[in-house]
Amino acid sequence: MGLFIQNENIQKIKEIVMKTTLTKIKTRYVESDQMGVIHHSNYLIYMEQARLDWLDALGFSYSKMEENNVMLPVYKIDIRYKNPMKFGEEITVKTTLKNVPTTRVEFEYEIVNQEGKMCATANLTLVFTNGSSFRPTKPLPDFLKACEKLFVDK
Repeated sequence: MGLFIQNENIQKIKEIVMKTTLTKIKTRYVESDQMGVIHHSNYLIYMEQARLDWLDALGFSYSKMEENNVMLPVYKIDIRYKNPMKFGEEITVKTTLKNVPTTRVEFEYEIVNQEGKMCATANLTLVFTNGSSFRPTKPLPDFLKACEKLFVDK
């Protein structure tokens, strides 16, 4: 007996899951030091890539926001380094939207190596900013609506 899921149920599952995405990244030699340990500055790059993947899963992109004169500069980041990452490892970055965005959007990250060992955790806050005035602004209405759906009990 096979398992069949109707299209509307697939959409509901996608909406629940999209609050959190998983991004796999293979660490590169250029990102490591002479001992083969990944430099701490690269963690920010990995988190940005994972955030772009999260936005893509939601159906948005930085390009779409920038076309609408909305920028998302980093306001605050707190990274806790737990274990080193090594050159050549495949890491997984778990990206989670923490709450419904206001003028700010907050993400939580967990980075684990291929053995499942926690390498880092982080909290990141971005501010929706008008690209001309550089003043805080509200998120795009479509983006806000999509995020609100992630927090509605199904």
